[in-house]
This record gives sequence, C-alpha cells and structure tokens, in this order.
Amino acid sequence: MEACEFRDAISDFQDLDAVILGISGDTVQAQAKFKRKYNLPFALLCDTEHRAAEACGAWVEKNMYGKKSMGIARTTLLIGKDGRVRNIFRNVRAAGHAEQVKQALAALA
Repeated sequence: MEACEFRDAISDFQDLDAVILGISGDTVQAQAKFKRKYNLPFALLCDTEHRAAEACGAWVEKNMYGKKSMGIARTTLLIGKDGRVRNIFRNVRAAGHAEQVKQALAALA
C-alpha cells in the first residue's frame, strides 16, 4: 500500500524535486519481483544485513504474541540535497503516508 501510494503520487514528488528510494531487507530478486508486480517507478535498495536499518534506528526488537524478535520498523527519512537528515517518520502507517511526506517536503521548500 505504501509503495503504491508513492507510485501514484510520483509526479507530485518530482514537482517537489524529490527522489524516492525504497529500502528493505529483501533480496535483489524479491525486490525486482515486487517492483515489477506493482510497477514502481523508483529504485529499491537492498539492506539484507540491516546496516542501513540499524544506522537510522529502524532495526528494532519487536514483540508479537509474547515472542520477541528483531525486525524493521517502517521508517521514512527525508534527506536534503546537502545530505543532512531533515525529518524522520518512525513507525509509519502505510495508508496516507505519501501525503504526509509530500506535506513535509513542501514545508521544507
């Protein structure tokens, strides 16, 4: 849902001079399949060793039905042209998130 919302709003993000990148712990093959299935117009990056997730605080302990495990907390980073992190959205809910990010980008402009 989240990736599709970003896909559907890609022209709005281009108008804001933004580049969308998706990143996950999935393999290159799994991401390629996902990208084709949903016709995503942006790059998907692999973080199979969770280095990027750890660096931005998205690799966290989760607790489901009393069982603890490590996993990715859905997180979005807005990074300026200067390479500095401008905003961090943590524990993102997929529905409506693309609009939330567009508003944050517009506020930065």
